[in-house]
Parts: sequence; C-alpha cells; structure tokens
Amino acid sequence: MIRFVKNFLSIAFAAIISTCVYGQKFDSLALTPQMGWNSWNKFACDINEDLIKSIADAMVSSGLKDAGYIYVNLDDCWHGKRDSLGFITADPVRFPHGIKALADYIHKKGLKIGIYSDAGRKTCAGRPGSLGHEYQDALTYAKWNIDYLKYDWCYTKDVNPRCAYPLMRDALYSAGRPILFSMCEWGSDKPWEWAADVGNSWRTTGDISCVFDAADNKGNYKRLGVVQIINKNAALRKFAGPGHWNDPDMLEVGNGMPINEDRAHFTMWCMMAAPLILGNDIRSMNEATREIIENKSVIAIDQDKLGIQGLRFEIKDSVQVWLKPLENGNWAFCLLNTGKRDKTFDIFWQKYNLEDNVSGLSTSFYKEIYSITNLWNGKNCGTTAKKCTVIVPAHDVVLYRLVPLKKNDCF
Repeated sequence: MIRFVKNFLSIAFAAIISTCVYGQKFDSLALTPQMGWNSWNKFACDINEDLIKSIADAMVSSGLKDAGYIYVNLDDCWHGKRDSLGFITADPVRFPHGIKALADYIHKKGLKIGIYSDAGRKTCAGRPGSLGHEYQDALTYAKWNIDYLKYDWCYTKDVNPRCAYPLMRDALYSAGRPILFSMCEWGSDKPWEWAADVGNSWRTTGDISCVFDAADNKGNYKRLGVVQIINKNAALRKFAGPGHWNDPDMLEVGNGMPINEDRAHFTMWCMMAAPLILGNDIRSMNEATREIIENKSVIAIDQDKLGIQGLRFEIKDSVQVWLKPLENGNWAFCLLNTGKRDKTFDIFWQKYNLEDNVSGLSTSFYKEIYSITNLWNGKNCGTTAKKCTVIVPAHDVVLYRLVPLKKNDCF
C-alpha cells in the first residue's frame, strides 16, 4: 500500500510538473541574444520618467542603437499601488505621465521598452509582485505596449518556479502582444533543464557584482564576480540556442572596473552568447567604455546567427582557452587570463582540433587554414598555418576571428 501511494504521488507530481512546463510562447523573439540597457546596476531604485527618457535619447545619440542595443528596460521600483480592481499602476511621483506615455516616447526613438515584475508577493525592493495577478499584469503590459519583461524571484516562499514562470508565459501569450520573457530565477531550480519552452532567457547564477574575481558579500546574500559567473555558466552551453539563452546577468562594463577587466567581461559574455544588457550610465560614459560596448566586430560574435554558446576547451595555468563556432565556417578563438600577471602563450593550432558535439562542427585545423584577425585592435595576425605566440595581459583577453581561406587566397 505504501509503495502504491508513493508511486501514485510520483506520477501525480510528474503530471503537475508536465502541466506547468508545457505551453506556448511567442515565436521569433530573441533569435539572437537580446541587447539593451537596464536601470538596476547603476541606479537601483533611483529611477524616474526623466531619467529613462534621457537614457533613450543617449541610446540613439551615442551610437548604441546602431550597434544593436534596442531595449530600454525599467527594473524594480517603477511600481505604484494596485487599483481597486487589482490592476498595477505606475508610481505617480516617479512616472507622472504613466508607463504608456513613456513607451510611446521610447518607441518614437526606434527603441523598445522593458519592464520588471516578480513571481512572488512582492518585488525584491518591496513593490507589488505579480503573484495572483499574472493575467491582469500581462494585459496591462500589453495595453502599455511593453516589449520585454524581466521576471524576478523574491518573496516566493511556497511558490514552484516550474509553475510560476509558465503561468506568466501563458498570461503574456494570452494578452496577445509579443513580449520577450526574461526569467530571473537565479538558476536555483536549474531552469536550463526545463525552460526552453517557457522563457527567452533565464538567469543561470546569482547577481553579478562590479568586481572581476571575487565574491561580494552583501549581508544575507552574496554577489558574484565576473570570473565566478563564467565558471558557473561555462558548463551549460548545450542548453542555449535561438530563442532561449543562458543569462549570466547584466553587464557591469563602465561601472568602475579597470578597462582591461571591462574588456574581458564584455568579451566573455559575447563568447558565451549571453544577453548584452548594459548597466552603466550611458549618458556620461568615457570613450574607452564606448569603444568596448560599441565594438561591432566583437558584438557580432555574440549575435552570430548559429546561436552556439562558446566552449571552454582547456585551462592552462591562469589562461582559459575558448572556442565558439560561427556562421560560414568561422570560429571565435579567445584566451582569457584570470591571473594577476601577464602570460606568454603559445598557440599550437593543431592542439585545438575540435569535433563539437553541440554544433556538429569541426575546427579541422589539420586540413583547414584560417586567417586570423584580432578583434580588439583590428589587426591581421597571419594564418593558422604556423604556431602563434601571444602575450595575454592580466585580467584581460586576446580575441580572434578565424576565417577559412579559399584555395586561391595568399598570405
């Protein structure tokens, strides 16, 4: 009898999980990782209508829009109270003209607008969450012409993420407006294993901190450095692809790390086919920051249409070797130095013959010769026909694009 009850409960639980997970989301969203800006990393709760409008203006005037950044995303703290029928409203002081008017302003700039909510009773900052109001909120976002929803995971005691996230997905679909669905469950319930049909991206780790290689303890929770997040995200490449991406959190480029660390951070997010969501004050960024986040050759690695997350091939001392298959037989080849000293590194190309079981592609260095272009300085570095020796600076990267030579190409 006990065994029967256990079996029954197992079957019932599996049926519940199946019912929760399988549904419908909008097609043709995030076929490459989403690109945009989010308010949290720099401004936290200190946001208002004028700030968001000025960010939208800067997205256009700075060249970020032309580089591919199209989403302007409000994070936590835009919320007012729910009205007498339970519909969410905007904070009347911070957003006196409402979110719809702000969306209209952003759309006129040729950009898209994102908003934030939470699967729990409250948002992480204590504003009204969406629990019990999923369909109301989805209808409201559609009415406001929202394009993107970041959906967080605070105040969720006794809430099952495998049901909560599909519920909001279904609510968004029912509302009828295609809205990119960015799941922010921090990887606690391994969403990469079940959420490909639920969200367009899912967080794989806890929150990022503006440090390169250290944990940042914040009382009751710990924020992670860039290297710690890379190490957590590296093993999940088989779960990523067009329309469903591993999300190692938003970018901290321009928020205080040295320029070499910013460059390494940005490069590795591109190698991992991660969403590129800026978190700095783009209105006042310096030229060095601009050159990183607007490097179209590096962005192209992230936005490659194959949609394959890069592979960490090996770790040698403090240097990580990464390969990423690209369209047209191209490859990205990256050396990341997580150490505090520069490293001289010999690249024996034959060592990196790879039969990639995720993409089904091969580097074939034993029969193919590739031209080598350094994507951070634009220089041609010869071909893979012979060994290459490079210096990888501390907390920095060397990033190449490898393009197969035709039989009549000469170098």
